[in-house]
Amino acid sequence: MLIRIRSRDGLERLQIDNPNITIEELKTLIESSLRVPFHNQTLSTNQSLLIAKTPPETAKFTDMSNPNTPISALGIAHGSIVYLAYEGERTVPGPQIRPAGSFGRKMTMDDLIAKQMRIVRQEDPHCELVSFDRDAANGFQHYVNETLAFAVKRCGLMYGTVSEEGKVEVDFIYEPPQQGTESSLILLRDPEEEKLVEAIALGLGMRKVGFIFTQTIGQTKKEYTLSNREILQAVEMQAEGELKEWVTVMVKLEVNEEGGADVHFEAFQMSDLCVKLFKDGWFETEIGEEDDPKLSKMKKEVVVGGKDTKEVDNDFFLVVVKIFDHQGPLSSTFPVENRNTVVTMRNLKNHLDRTKNFPFVKRISDFHLLLLLARYLDVNSDVPALAGCVHAQATIPEGYQILIDSMAASG
Repeated sequence: MLIRIRSRDGLERLQIDNPNITIEELKTLIESSLRVPFHNQTLSTNQSLLIAKTPPETAKFTDMSNPNTPISALGIAHGSIVYLAYEGERTVPGPQIRPAGSFGRKMTMDDLIAKQMRIVRQEDPHCELVSFDRDAANGFQHYVNETLAFAVKRCGLMYGTVSEEGKVEVDFIYEPPQQGTESSLILLRDPEEEKLVEAIALGLGMRKVGFIFTQTIGQTKKEYTLSNREILQAVEMQAEGELKEWVTVMVKLEVNEEGGADVHFEAFQMSDLCVKLFKDGWFETEIGEEDDPKLSKMKKEVVVGGKDTKEVDNDFFLVVVKIFDHQGPLSSTFPVENRNTVVTMRNLKNHLDRTKNFPFVKRISDFHLLLLLARYLDVNSDVPALAGCVHAQATIPEGYQILIDSMAASG
C-alpha cells in the first residue's frame, strides 16, 4: 500500500508491502527510503506536529511513540498521511534540470531569480506574544459560536498597543462589513467607517495590530492549519498593516477529551518571506475549486527542500506566536457593528440606563459605543477628543454629555 509522509519538506510517498507493520518498522523504512535518521524522527497523525518548533514541543505528540504499535491500529491505511518532524538537514532529490545550451531551453532572468528563491521556515516571530482583552475575545467567539454556530466564516481587525519588547495587547476588535461562507470570506470594507475607527483608536492611544478570523466546522476536518485562501487574506492584511509585530489569529472549534467542543485560539505571523513574495506578486491569487487548500500556488517555480515546485505547503509561511490574556481598559457590552442586527440609538439609551450609577466616562468606555457616537461627531476633532477622555478616564465635558444624552433620548 501507499502512505504519504508530510514533513517540513513537503509531501513524499512511501510504498509499504505489509499494512500491519509496526511504528518501529515504519521508522526504519523512512530512514532507508527518505534518509531521515531513525532516532531523529517524531511521527504523528496530528498535523499540528508540523508547526511545533522545538523538541520539547514535538515531544507532546505521543500517539505514535510506542514502537510496537501496528500502524493499522491507528487507522493508517492506503492513502493515509503521517506527519514527520525531525532535527537536522537532509537533501531531498528533485527533478533533473537541463543546463541551458543547444539542447536545453535558455533561462531568462526571471528563471534565474526563481531558481534562487528558496522557501524556508522562519523560526522566530517579531511578536513576543499576543495578549487578548478577555471580554473582547469572548464577545467575538461567543457571537460566532452561539449565533453563527461556526458554520460561516467571520473576521475582525484587532486594535491595541505594542510594547518595545514586541508584546502585542489587543483591547478591541472592529468587525467590518463582510460576507462569509463555509470556506471563504469577503470583506466589504467601508473607508469612511474605518476613518472613524482609526480616529477612536488614535484618541485611545491604540493602533491596528492584527487580523482575526474563524474557521468553520467543515474546515476543521481538513488537513491544514490555514488554507491557501486564508494565507492570501492574512498576508494581504499583514502587508497592508506595515507593522513588524502584526498578528494573525485563527479561532476554531476543537473536540476535547470528553467528546465535546472547545473554542480554540491560535496566533501566527506570516513570515517575512511570505510578505515579500506577496508584495512582489509571486502568489497565484485565483484559486480553483479543485486546488488543494493546504498548498499555496506560485506564478513561478521556487525551491522547497531541494525540489523545484510551484506549490508550497502553507505551513512554511506560518510563524507561531504565544497567546495570553488580560483585562483591558474598555468594556465590551455594547452591541457590535455590522452584525445581523442594526445598532441604533435605542441601544444607546438602554446602555446608558443600565449603567446610570457609574461615572459618565465609565458608561461610554466601550469601543462599539464610541463608534456609534462617532457617526454623528466631527472625525478630526470631536472623535479623538472624546476617545482621549476615555483613554485618560477623565471627566467628559458637559457639552458632550448633553449631546450624548440627547442622542440617546431620540432613540
